[in-house]
Amino acid sequence: MNQTRNLLFFAWLAVATLLWMQWSADHAPKAPATANATTAQSAPAATAGVPSPNGTIPTAPGAALVQPVQPAVVQAMPTVEVRTDVLRLQLAGDGVQVADLLQYPRSEAANSEPVRLLDTAPTQFYAANSAWMSGAGASAKPLAFAPVDAARSVSLAPAQQQLVVPFEARTAEGVVVRREYVLTRGSYVIAVRDRVRNDGTAAWQGYVSRQLVRVPQQLKSSMVNPESYSFHGATWFSPSDGYERRRFDDKYLKDGHLDKTISGGWLAILQHHFFVAWIPQKDQGALYALAQNGMQDSISASGPQFTLAPGQSGSSDARLWIGPKLVSQLKAQDVPGLDRAVDYSRFALFAMLGQGLFWILSHLHALIGNWGWAIIGLVVLLKIALFPLSNAQYKSAAQMRRFQPRLQQLKERYGDDKQKYQQAMLELYKKEKINPMGGCLPVIPQMLIFMTLYWVLSEAVELRQAPWIGWIHDLTARDPYFILPVLNAGIMFATQHMMPAAPGMDPTQQKMMKFMPLIFGVVLMFLPAGLVLYQVANGGLGLAQQWYMLRKYGEPKAKTA
Repeated sequence: MNQTRNLLFFAWLAVATLLWMQWSADHAPKAPATANATTAQSAPAATAGVPSPNGTIPTAPGAALVQPVQPAVVQAMPTVEVRTDVLRLQLAGDGVQVADLLQYPRSEAANSEPVRLLDTAPTQFYAANSAWMSGAGASAKPLAFAPVDAARSVSLAPAQQQLVVPFEARTAEGVVVRREYVLTRGSYVIAVRDRVRNDGTAAWQGYVSRQLVRVPQQLKSSMVNPESYSFHGATWFSPSDGYERRRFDDKYLKDGHLDKTISGGWLAILQHHFFVAWIPQKDQGALYALAQNGMQDSISASGPQFTLAPGQSGSSDARLWIGPKLVSQLKAQDVPGLDRAVDYSRFALFAMLGQGLFWILSHLHALIGNWGWAIIGLVVLLKIALFPLSNAQYKSAAQMRRFQPRLQQLKERYGDDKQKYQQAMLELYKKEKINPMGGCLPVIPQMLIFMTLYWVLSEAVELRQAPWIGWIHDLTARDPYFILPVLNAGIMFATQHMMPAAPGMDPTQQKMMKFMPLIFGVVLMFLPAGLVLYQVANGGLGLAQQWYMLRKYGEPKAKTA
C-alpha cells in the first residue's frame, strides 16, 4: 500500500465516521412530547445500613421528593437576588431558581446577554432544588423557608471574598432549619450549609432532598451544530459503579428509576459546555432516583434522614455547581469522578484520549497564550512523537516512487496474468527491502487523534469563542470564509501530485483520488475551525516531511561527467 492509498484510506475513514455521527444524531430518539405519569410512587425501598448522622435513608420518599417545583409556586416564594463577579442568582430557601453566567455571553455580538442556565420560564424550566421534608415516607411535608435578612438584593463588594445568604424554616412544633448559601469570588460552587435544631418538646423526624429538574432542550440535529453532538441528560457518580448517565429522550426511564443508595457520589445534568451538579456531603448516604413528570425530567438524591430528640441538632452540607465545564476548577473540588462531567465521549477510550489531549493543549495554551497556536503546537508534538512511524511511511512511499518504472515494466511484461505480476512485485519488494505496509501504521493514531480532537473542540468550554488570528474569532465554529478548508484542499492536491499512483490501481480509483481533496475540503467547511487548523498544520508538516524524504530516498542524482 503506498501513500496514495493511505490518503484514500484516511479520507474514507474520516468521511465514514462523520456520516455515522450524522446518522446517529438524526436517528437518536426524540424527547417525549406528551405528558407521562409521575413515577415516584413506584420507587422501591432503599437498602438499610447506609451511614447517616442519625438514622437511615427514607425508604419511600413519596411524590414530594421527585415532584418538580411548578413555576407558579416558585414565583410565589420569597427570594433574594444575589450577584457575584461570575454569577447572578435568584435564591429561594429551597433552591436556586435563576442562574446567569456573567462571564459567558450567549453570542459574540456586542452587549450579548449572559448564558442563563436555570430559568423559571415554563418552556425552558430548569431548577436546582433542595427541600427539607418533615415526617417520613409519603406523608412528609416540605418546610417553608424565608430570608433571614430584610434585603432582597445583595452583591459581592469589590474587596469581599465571600457572601453568605441565610434562610430559615420553622415548624409549629419548635424545629428550626437554618440554611446558608455561601458564594465565593471567582467560583461557580455554592456551598449550602444546613443546620437543624429541635427546640420542641417531642422527637422530630425529617430528611433533606436535593433535586435537579428541567424541561430538556429541543436541539436541531446537524453536522454543523456541535451542540447536537454533546450529551444532554442526567449523570451520576458512585464510588462502586463509577460514572453513569441517562440521555434525555423517550428511553430516559427504560432501565428503571435508578433507586440506588450512594455515599460519596454526585448527580448532575449536563449540556453543551455547561452543567449543574449537586455534590452531597460525602459521608452521608442518599437515595438517588430518576423521574419524569410531563415535559420535565429530573434526578434527585434523598437523604439522610434525621431523628432528633428535644434539644438535639444535626447538619447536612452540600455543594452546588452552576457553571461551565472548567477542568481546572472541577479538579480543584477534589471530588472523585467530577472531571467526567466534561463528557468527551461515551466511549471510555475516546474519553481518556480526550482528557490527555486537553491536558497537553491546556499546558501549551498556558505557555503560548492562544488556543489556535496551542493546536499547532500540539501538531508539532504529535509529529515528533509519531516521527518513527511517519518516517517509515514516507521512506516507503519514496522508495515506491523510485521503483515505479520497474513496476510498470513488470506490469507490461505479465499483462493480464495478475498472479505472476503479484509474485514478481513481491520478489522485487523483498530484494530491494521495501515494506509496502510501512505506511499503514501512522494512519491509525492520526485517525484516532483527529476524531478525539473533534470531541475535545466540541466539548471544551475553554475554547468557546476563543480566537486564533485575523478572521478566526471562534475556534469551535466553522471558518467564516472557508480559507482553512481551501488551504487544506491545496495541501492534499500537492501531496497527491508528489506521490505516484499505486501500481495496478484501477482507473476509476485514480479518478476518485483526484476528487478526494475537493470532497474532503467540502466536509471540512462545516467542521470547527480549530479542527481544520489541526488538519492544515498536520498536512502542511507532512507535506514538508514527504518532500524531504523524496529527496533523500527518491530518484538518485545523475552523476556529472
